[in-house]
Amino acid sequence: MALFTLSKKLPFPRIYPQFFLTLLLRPVSSHSLQTLSLTFPRTPLHKPRFSVPRHLSTQTLYDPFDLIRCKEDVCDPLKSGLPELLKRLEGLSSEAEVMAVLDGSGVEPNQELVYWAIWGLREDWRLAYWVFNWGEKWGCNSERTRGLVIWILGNCKKFGVAWCLIRELHRSSVDTRRAMLIMIDRYTAANDPCKAIKTFHIMEKFRLSPDQEAFYTLLTALCKHGNVEDAEELMFQNKKLFPLETEGFNIILNGWSNVALDIFEAKRIWREMSKCCIVPNATTYTLMISCFSKFGNLFDSLRLFDDMKKRGWIPGLEVYNSLIYVLTHENCLTEALKILGKIKEMGLQLDSASYNCMIRPLCKAKKLEEARTILAAMIGENLGPTTETYHAFLEGASYEETFEVLKQMRTAGFGPNGDTFLLILDNLFKLDQPENALKIWVEMKQFDVVPGSEHYKVLIEGLTKFGWLVKARELYAEMRSKGFLDDPKLKKFLKDPVEGDSGEREGWMRQGKTDVRLHHGKSSMMRWKRLGNQSRKRPPLVKSNLKL
Repeated sequence: MALFTLSKKLPFPRIYPQFFLTLLLRPVSSHSLQTLSLTFPRTPLHKPRFSVPRHLSTQTLYDPFDLIRCKEDVCDPLKSGLPELLKRLEGLSSEAEVMAVLDGSGVEPNQELVYWAIWGLREDWRLAYWVFNWGEKWGCNSERTRGLVIWILGNCKKFGVAWCLIRELHRSSVDTRRAMLIMIDRYTAANDPCKAIKTFHIMEKFRLSPDQEAFYTLLTALCKHGNVEDAEELMFQNKKLFPLETEGFNIILNGWSNVALDIFEAKRIWREMSKCCIVPNATTYTLMISCFSKFGNLFDSLRLFDDMKKRGWIPGLEVYNSLIYVLTHENCLTEALKILGKIKEMGLQLDSASYNCMIRPLCKAKKLEEARTILAAMIGENLGPTTETYHAFLEGASYEETFEVLKQMRTAGFGPNGDTFLLILDNLFKLDQPENALKIWVEMKQFDVVPGSEHYKVLIEGLTKFGWLVKARELYAEMRSKGFLDDPKLKKFLKDPVEGDSGEREGWMRQGKTDVRLHHGKSSMMRWKRLGNQSRKRPPLVKSNLKL
């Protein structure tokens, strides 16, 4: 393989299985507030069910939110007495009580204190809103704080309260652009794309210009939360107002390749770009290579990589990580290791993601010895394991080993989080272990993870397919009592259970073990109907002769 003629090899020490726990238990330098980097999280809908990892974030350049990053100069919540203050606010039922406690606490209000207090109360929108009002009283609310409280209100689906606050800020001559963009994101997260689009159109009423950046933010939000087809239609419908450009197509391509994981739609968008005379840039190539990598398409990944360089685009670390993943996935570990050496030679900064791109496919293929060797090399480069590293080993762990990995995650400061348990539940059902899935469900509380609607759905659906109907119905009633929305699909499972037919059950498990979970059915069929069952083939393309 002439493409990968590389001179440098990485020396990997021999690591025996008994040292695996020692490797994972090695302390990792991480800030105690690392989870605050997820201030504006992406909705975890179906993510743990994807059978291939993402090398590229679904976040794009047109995200309106400044993600919280821990800095040395920000308020230290522990030293400022914030935990004690938040504990005193628990159970208060009126704004007057909250104001009295805060004013009498002796804590000097400042922007950082108010911000972190609101973040700490994000699960209780009333308390968060009252603390925001207290900060407003003392003039301690920044634009970032206003954005956070709008996000919390939207996250709790209190859109009416959020709109009242936005109008009040507008009357006070405060710039509400960021708040409006956050509302767009929260509407899409709440599966209400129509109101997200309507919010974009009424920006003018708040003396805001719905410019191209705002339009791309809308497209990004729609794609990020699964409404990729709506975003694509919106882009074409508004092409006179917002001319078609590479950046807009990249947002849609990112949605199909990284959110929907639909390789067929991603290839169609590539062809559509050429039809519209839109020239792909480095981001476009990066997204397509990543998409091919996820599906184990080594040939097309390398072909696009060559074409990218021929057209003058310099591959970044994301591209090399994608190649590392697909090479490892296709049993070319030696070539993947050579790419690591090539990355060093080029002066690119290796990160944990590069090693995770080898560890994950190795764990998935049950090649745990090789995965542990890569982990040892990763630690040898002073790169600590990440959440993805632990999740990779969870995929290859037995039920007993799962608890060891969970404890190691907690020790290292990486959770576990809700996505971790979604992954575990999914794996246990694939392994025909519904009883262990119920045990894990109980253990979630020991790790301070509160089950969400997706956890209930995965558990209930899995139990019904194994015939555990009584427990499934009990959990469904519990889910509804906690305020989660009714789910027609689950109700159908509970009404029409799988009978004690072992053939049906075994067939489902065979499908579950081999299914690559291609998510293109609904959107593809909708587009097929809209085209009147016409062929998707396009005329000869103009700008690029690269065919997929």
